[in-house]
Amino acid sequence: MSHIVLLCSLSMSVSSFIKNNPGLKKFVHRLLIPKGEARPRGWVAVFLNPMLHSRGKGSRIRRNTRIDVLPFNKFILGDRSVIEDFSTINNGVGDIIIGNDTLIGMANVLIGPVTIGDNVILAQNVVMSGLNHEYKDPAIPIRNQPITTAPIVIEDDCWIAANAVITAGVTIGRHSVVAAGSVVTKNVAPYTIVGGNPAKAIRRYDEATKEWVRITE
Repeated sequence: MSHIVLLCSLSMSVSSFIKNNPGLKKFVHRLLIPKGEARPRGWVAVFLNPMLHSRGKGSRIRRNTRIDVLPFNKFILGDRSVIEDFSTINNGVGDIIIGNDTLIGMANVLIGPVTIGDNVILAQNVVMSGLNHEYKDPAIPIRNQPITTAPIVIEDDCWIAANAVITAGVTIGRHSVVAAGSVVTKNVAPYTIVGGNPAKAIRRYDEATKEWVRITE
């Protein structure tokens, strides 16, 4: 165990040094990723990532997934958690942290920074992106303008239904439900059901009555 901690500590120190040296960062980036692409080179997945990223006991990543995982940000998959086929996981601009007993459903897209708690269900075709593109200067192509990031947090025991979109900077509170096809642009309080585009609160759990109460406001 001690050698793993030492390796992680050394990795963080090296990563910090690289990030603080723009020229070196650009050089290392080209070693890790081909120009104009998001997927890391094959040697990164084979040699670097298994040493630097954490996979919990009993966790599974299905064969037909796209794991665009790089060594300079975290990728953690908790115990017994599963990433289903045709999903894309990208930690290029922020950590991807997934808790225990969590299901990442088929064809999900997770672009960091994203943190997902324990016992979470993501259904099919859910998109979460902590990344946004700047667009303010019309003289510069959007792809060449800076990016911004804001972390997405899904707390424990949530259910995100099929085809939902969670935008950058949003936190979904504990034991909440996002209805199918919703676009969530604002934080969701714990024990709340939201739906629509943009998503609005539909029901909330009333601790006094022990019932899910419709919100009429």
